[in-house]
Amino acid sequence: MNAPLTAAQQESAYLARLGERVRAWRNENRVTRKVLAQSSGISERYLAQLEAGEGNISVLLLRKVARAMSVPVERLVREEERAAGAERIALLGLRGAGKSTLGKKLAEALGAPFVELDREVEKEAGARLGEVFAMYGQDAFRRFERRALERVLREEPRAVIAAGGSLVTDPGTYELLLEGCRCVWLKASPEEHMSRVIAQGDMRPFKGRSAALGEIKKLLADRDKLYARAGVTIDTSGKSARQSLDQLKRALT
Repeated sequence: MNAPLTAAQQESAYLARLGERVRAWRNENRVTRKVLAQSSGISERYLAQLEAGEGNISVLLLRKVARAMSVPVERLVREEERAAGAERIALLGLRGAGKSTLGKKLAEALGAPFVELDREVEKEAGARLGEVFAMYGQDAFRRFERRALERVLREEPRAVIAAGGSLVTDPGTYELLLEGCRCVWLKASPEEHMSRVIAQGDMRPFKGRSAALGEIKKLLADRDKLYARAGVTIDTSGKSARQSLDQLKRALT
């Protein structure tokens, strides 16, 4: 049996995990240490010590680093790594990917609540989405979205969550979703997205303009790398809801 770690060893291991989280974030987002130092107002030398597990960083300095990274500070300071969101599944993708249809069916199969995050945003704002954008603008919508997600993660230990299509463009909120849920990108061809959105009669993702194929292609291209951060990708193109649901279940198990 291994001897328990001493207090000093535990502190050393904790600092090493903290440094690894900062370094992993930089590598994933292709941010140099110099750029992060400039963004956070902390010296590059101090960041190097932090990443090496040698930085006995203060709470205030750590908060500066977290803000520059656009991640919750609690993500950096949690005691142990955990299986992120093992009990929650979040479905990502543009409107028309099948998030609501498959999400409801998956939630029913799992005996878990189904949460449409856009509806939770409306609860936070006390208004429909269109009114939120018209009255408060994009920045306010992002704040309502962040608060809605924080509440859902706090209140629902098990759930299937359909995330808004643009959530992935907000770094802090997306990090929170990735950490709190097992994320699945429901992918579809531009043509499939277009036909499904037209069938739904919802042009909101296309800013009131006709659902031009070129615009859908641009949205998918712009967000491809963001959606691809999800741990699972399911292509729903040319498949029935039953076929996509079966594929989703297999991927999750």
